[in-house]
Amino acid sequence: MGKKRLQSVQQRQTGFIERKIPIIVLACIILVASVAVYYVATQGGGGNANQNTNNQNTNNNNSDTTLPNGNETSSTTIKLTTSMGNIVIKLYDDMPITSANFKNLTEHGIYDGTTFHRITKQSIYVVQGGDATGKGITVPPIKDELPNRHSNIRGSIAMAKTSAPDSATSQFYINYKDDTQLDSNYSVFGRVIEGMSVADAMSKVQTNGETPSQTITLIKAEVVSQP
Repeated sequence: MGKKRLQSVQQRQTGFIERKIPIIVLACIILVASVAVYYVATQGGGGNANQNTNNQNTNNNNSDTTLPNGNETSSTTIKLTTSMGNIVIKLYDDMPITSANFKNLTEHGIYDGTTFHRITKQSIYVVQGGDATGKGITVPPIKDELPNRHSNIRGSIAMAKTSAPDSATSQFYINYKDDTQLDSNYSVFGRVIEGMSVADAMSKVQTNGETPSQTITLIKAEVVSQP
């Protein structure tokens, strides 16, 4: 009799434990699921939002004036005062021949009173100026710095020349769109850091062929910072 009662008690306890185990498992599943949902909501969603913001920032940067290669270290900044507004450019230190030539011409007033005489709107997209021959000045040519350390992309500034090697003198151009097809022949030596809107405005001036219908004067070029 005593043994039967003990067995009966044990059976009831075992049945209680068997019924309790599924409840515990179910509670654990619910707890894990809740934690997972919370993590996705707070971490996963936030991560995606940050990634989208980063992508938008990257896209905005790509539309701005940026150069993808070369060393952008600059010791010299030059201000171009034009009849359409001011443009500030920095000269790259890793283009010593071309940058030194541009700086030297600036310091000697060669660019003062010259014009932006050429605007191209097909195949290549540049505003070109700095021709000193109109002032009766002959500038000796310099050696090309090729292959390019920088690219002819929007906002970059490079030396214009004839098709002959080492024929650049004083003329330069500003790319108002990407012109990477020019990289193999034209040395990029700086970029616009202020006043790109002025170059954009120049690019919209009506032209007769590639000659602007209005005079765009480079009133003064001056060095505003240097070592």
